[in-house]
Amino acid sequence: MDHRWQPRAPWPRDLVRPVPVDPAGVAGPTKRQAAGPYWRRTSSGLHVPVDTDRDRVEQRVLEQSLRLPPGGAVTGWAACRVHGAAFFDGLARDGRSRLPVPLAVGPAGRVRTGPEARTVHHVLLDEDRVVRHGVPVVVAGRAAYDAVRLAPDPRAAVVSLDMALAARIVTLDELVAYAARQPRDRRLVLRAARLSSPHSRSPRETELRLVWLLDARLPPPLVNGEVRDRDGRLLGIADLLDVDAGLVVEYDGADHRSGRRQAADLRREDDLRRVGLEVVRVAGADERDRVVRRLHEARARCRFEAPDQRRWVAVPAR
Repeated sequence: MDHRWQPRAPWPRDLVRPVPVDPAGVAGPTKRQAAGPYWRRTSSGLHVPVDTDRDRVEQRVLEQSLRLPPGGAVTGWAACRVHGAAFFDGLARDGRSRLPVPLAVGPAGRVRTGPEARTVHHVLLDEDRVVRHGVPVVVAGRAAYDAVRLAPDPRAAVVSLDMALAARIVTLDELVAYAARQPRDRRLVLRAARLSSPHSRSPRETELRLVWLLDARLPPPLVNGEVRDRDGRLLGIADLLDVDAGLVVEYDGADHRSGRRQAADLRREDDLRRVGLEVVRVAGADERDRVVRRLHEARARCRFEAPDQRRWVAVPAR
């Protein structure tokens, strides 16, 4: 896959677990050392060496998990990351702002948090809690459920669900079944499920699909399906494919800017156009209204050929 991340992320083995003060200075810093320049306080009574990477998402999750009260668990986007979902990087859509780590503490649970953590006062059953890599987390289904319902807006909720599906930490059927048993917020989650796709390969691809569906109001496209010629030769994998119209929509992210990648994109576009497909490319900086206009204009140029007249064949993603 040519995206910045693979959908799965192995848990690193070199994280630094915070330690309490040790008067002997063996298992941890002495009180004087902890107050000095070589140690960083992570939470009440716990410290790591100052050169520990505080921006590393897994390190952040580990540090904040030690704030949990007994019976609590990391949840939401952070639990998805612990379960191996790579696109949950702990950053907001701007790619810079850090998201607080969600800590599920139950309806009556209390924990002192700050900008690095937020509490989630939702019923937490014992069956929803596991320990992975030494971190108490909710099970994968609950992690995806909370990532969706705690998302800042409905479109971000669909992005979260798509990325959980891409990482295969949960299936759509499993999430829908889990949501059906929940007393609140299930409508939001089920609404996201209706708009989701297990075949999206990046958050920006999902956002583009939502513009296609919700703003351009076009029929559901094929997501990351293969396009082949009549001899079976692979012409490309389309981010979005309007099969009826014969329209391929491609999202050009930062990974498309290298000379080699641009050359490959142009060759693929030539191959697709040669068999009668229309191709439109969308960049991350494009305004939503402009994207909608370009989609409609491109679709108006399409051939709308009958299946037996096409020189191409669409193969849905498995």
